[in-house]
Amino acid sequence: MASPKTGFSTKDTKSTKAEGFCFLGALRVLRGWELLLFLFLLTSVPADAAITNVTATRTTVTLRGNAAGIPLRLFALAPWENPSVLSNRLPLATLAAKKAMHIDLARRADGFDRIYSGFVLCALDSTKPLGPVRYVERFDGVALWDEPFPQPASKKGLQVQMVDDALALGVKHAALNLYLGGWFRGLDGKDVLQWTADGETYRFNRQAVEGLDRQVKPLSDAGVVVNLIVLAGPTGDRVIDQWLVHPNYSPTAPNKLAAFNTSTEAGFRHLRALFEFLGARYSRPDRQFGRVVGFIMSNEVNSHWDWSNMGSATMEQFADDYLRATRLAWTALQPFAPNSRVYLSLEHHWNIGYRTKEPDKSFAARPFLEYMNARSKEGGDFPWHVAFHPYPENLFEPRFWNDKTATPDAASKRVTFKNLPVLTEFFRRADLGYSGKPRRIILSEQGFHTPKGADGEAVQAAAYAYAYRLVEREPGIDSFILHRHVDHSHEGGLLLGLWANKPGSIADPDRKKPIYEVFKTADTAEWRKAFEPSLKVAGLEKWPGDE
Repeated sequence: MASPKTGFSTKDTKSTKAEGFCFLGALRVLRGWELLLFLFLLTSVPADAAITNVTATRTTVTLRGNAAGIPLRLFALAPWENPSVLSNRLPLATLAAKKAMHIDLARRADGFDRIYSGFVLCALDSTKPLGPVRYVERFDGVALWDEPFPQPASKKGLQVQMVDDALALGVKHAALNLYLGGWFRGLDGKDVLQWTADGETYRFNRQAVEGLDRQVKPLSDAGVVVNLIVLAGPTGDRVIDQWLVHPNYSPTAPNKLAAFNTSTEAGFRHLRALFEFLGARYSRPDRQFGRVVGFIMSNEVNSHWDWSNMGSATMEQFADDYLRATRLAWTALQPFAPNSRVYLSLEHHWNIGYRTKEPDKSFAARPFLEYMNARSKEGGDFPWHVAFHPYPENLFEPRFWNDKTATPDAASKRVTFKNLPVLTEFFRRADLGYSGKPRRIILSEQGFHTPKGADGEAVQAAAYAYAYRLVEREPGIDSFILHRHVDHSHEGGLLLGLWANKPGSIADPDRKKPIYEVFKTADTAEWRKAFEPSLKVAGLEKWPGDE
């Protein structure tokens, strides 16, 4: 029998309403060839026996599907488990030999909320799943609050360092980093905010939480769409790192950013608690702490060795793990913010990987998205979206219009601002959509280096002006969130800011660069005047859209 904490009890007679069955008596009266034929029919399972939909309400989880006219058994899996554990588990229910399947389960059992469970069907004498594990894909009447996703006035956004300045710039979208390691506290933690899930208490660092409040609230109160970039990495605290950092994380990871740990029970439960806490705190109708509507999962995962490390891994291994974390986040948000969005984070390598000679350390974005889409639909589709980073092919060369590897065809090696339609046309494919609509795209991190020379700052400004006009023409892209607010001395020599930093500082603002005014006016009636000096620099006679 499963541990009570998993919620996967071997008996569920009070909570399960399945079509009853009674064929043990039939076995007693069958003889000889009749018994052999009966057993053959039981083990000859048609391919269409499958769960096709899982819906959750506030009290139940309902499964529907095709029973294929044979007796079947229903099992539940914890998200961190794989089907190999079924050999030691009793089924939740045994189903009669009928064509259709309809099962109602109590949503909570043995101290576990089944909205996180995976469900599988097996033949009567087998624990081999018939089809993929299926998860809750629809919620009905679950949410405490149900506010629509905001519709901002423009696509202009910024990874915000200085909130007051961002508001003065008129940003409509913001991205803020949330490092998990600074949020969690151990059992003896002091000055904490607590969250309870399935009877267990989780402790968050009050200072870290309230620090984020001070950024989120003034932005969202001003109508800014706020996104959190959720990042994991080692902290040096052995207990916390076991919760948050993927078990396969390599200590040689270049940027000390890790994949999420959802492969252990403790890891899954802590990440679940975080997203439930975020949903409850930043979706309140009274806006006590402000509102967050977008959650970007990790960073540039197609270069996972560098930015979301789980050690060496194939694309499929990384994608299966990442999909589990992304589904967890979406599920945890549903009781509080059903219209919030979760995003996959990708950099600009489209049909090649960043580390071309090390396929276990990076992969191309396009096949990854196709694989994620297929796996998501197999397990019960949900509305994940994409946070893409179309940096120029050479991050130190802002003149993206000269990019050689960003071609206007589906086989392009990279997607940069030069060939953005490759990205948006890809997501117009019907098979890649969710519920009959294309998945949404945000450009959540990209910027333009200030090259050396007298015209360096003018080139940076021109690159932004040109890129902004291109993004304006793409209805499939919701936002263009610039990176950075202020030049940062620890970015390998890149100078991406609207502000130059003070000499000797990491990112203290010193002076505004020409791009500042271009950015400020980009979505206003004054944009043409501010953009005019950039036309010649960008080699243009007129702006895109002026044809």
